Amino acid sequence: MTLVELPRAVEAYFAFAELPATERGRNFTITFTYLDGQRVDRLQWWWQVHRGQERSGGEAVLAQMRSEAIVRFRQHIERWLYNSRRCLRGGEPFPLLMALPQELEPAAAPAEVAAEAAHGYARQAVAS
Repeated sequence: MTLVELPRAVEAYFAFAELPATERGRNFTITFTYLDGQRVDRLQWWWQVHRGQERSGGEAVLAQMRSEAIVRFRQHIERWLYNSRRCLRGGEPFPLLMALPQELEPAAAPAEVAAEAAHGYARQAVAS
C-alpha cells in the first residue's frame, strides 16, 4: 500500500515561515498545500525554539529542531492519510488528495505507522 506517490518527496512541497518572535522564543510554521478536488487546502505544523534553547545551542539547535519538525510533520501527514483512507498522487504544482482505492485498503496498520503513532502520543502525554 502506497499512500504517497508524488514526483518529488513530500518535503519538497513544504513551505517554511518564521513568525514574529515572542518573549518565549521564536515561532515557525511548515505548510503543506494540496488539492482536494477543486479546492486548495493545507496542513500546518507549528514549532517553537525557546530563548534558552537558542542561547545554549544557537543555529545548530535551530537546524536540529527544524529537522525534527520536518520528520514529525511528515509522520503526521502519513498517519492522517492512513486514518482518513486517502492518498496523495502526483500533481503539479500541488499534490492531489484522493480516496484510497479499495484494493489498496489496509487490513491493519503498517507496523511503522502504528509504532510511530504510539511513540508520538506517549511523547505528547509526557510533555503535557
